[in-house]
Amino acid sequence: MPPRPRPARPEDAEAIARIYNDGIEDRLATFETRLRSAADVAGWLEEGFPLIVVEEEGAVVAWASAPPYRPGREAYAGIGEFSAYVARSERGRGLGRTAMDALATEARARGFWKLVSRIFPENEPSLALCRSLGFREVGIYRRHGQLDGAWRDVVIVELLLAD
Repeated sequence: MPPRPRPARPEDAEAIARIYNDGIEDRLATFETRLRSAADVAGWLEEGFPLIVVEEEGAVVAWASAPPYRPGREAYAGIGEFSAYVARSERGRGLGRTAMDALATEARARGFWKLVSRIFPENEPSLALCRSLGFREVGIYRRHGQLDGAWRDVVIVELLLAD
């Protein structure tokens, strides 16, 4: 049975946290350093923003989400700040694309008009995925934040979902 994207459910929280923690530990995809728990992810699910998982043979192997960009500022309503993560053991199989395709579809259906994110320049697989999905590289924030005491740059990406 091929990998299948679907909206996340509360019972997926542990798997989502485990996959995110892979990304946190790898230090290639996020400034976050605190590992997440299933309870943390349950809070995301309660917020109700688009959160997609990719399931294969009954196991969650990837996920993507689009919480609001700058919540509380009406001018930015309809912009999602996306994240996408694939289980370390499953990377390189196209599961990030599956998750992101489903996330974009869900975001459009909910009236989002744009997805944005910031990606470390060294994270070439994520940049290549975004390019292949039609994201535009807007520019680079230099010295955007520190990770483990070192300044890191980020590439700003965006995808317009509606005309």
